[in-house]
Amino acid sequence: MTELSTPPGVGPTPVFLKLVALLDAGAAGYRVIEHPAAGKSEEVARIRGTEVGQGAKAMACKLQIPDAPAKHVLAVLAADRQLDLAALAAHFGARRASLMSPREIAVMTGCVLGAIPPFSFHSELQLVADPDLFERYREIAFNAGRLDASMVLDAGDYLRIARPELVRIRQL
Repeated sequence: MTELSTPPGVGPTPVFLKLVALLDAGAAGYRVIEHPAAGKSEEVARIRGTEVGQGAKAMACKLQIPDAPAKHVLAVLAADRQLDLAALAAHFGARRASLMSPREIAVMTGCVLGAIPPFSFHSELQLVADPDLFERYREIAFNAGRLDASMVLDAGDYLRIARPELVRIRQL
């Protein structure tokens, strides 16, 4: 007998369940939107009924700091913006910053590439966010730890609960 398996990042993942518990405990204003897995920010925004810029793109990065172990950072910015890796590195006094490999992403976030929410549940993954996202929108939208579900969350609730360090990290 052949067993059917759920593809990675689909269905109620542990990260999705942690997000729901965290947001409920924080009395956050949010809604969950289940949808077919989509790959591009524009496509997901259309499915969610949001603007592309409302998307909180979470990018897992590794920084090379002189005479220190690598630093891991989850950089959050609007989905219609590009991450400035040099600005991120400069903020932390690093020689360089790069994106993590899919394996590193899985270890540090518990997610597959494309499903990372703008929250860190790992003690060695520091959360930073570009304030531009919250200056532009009252609600943010993001992949909810799975490829087939998104959350739309009050931006103020996000800042209160996630408490990211606000750093200008988008390309100008």
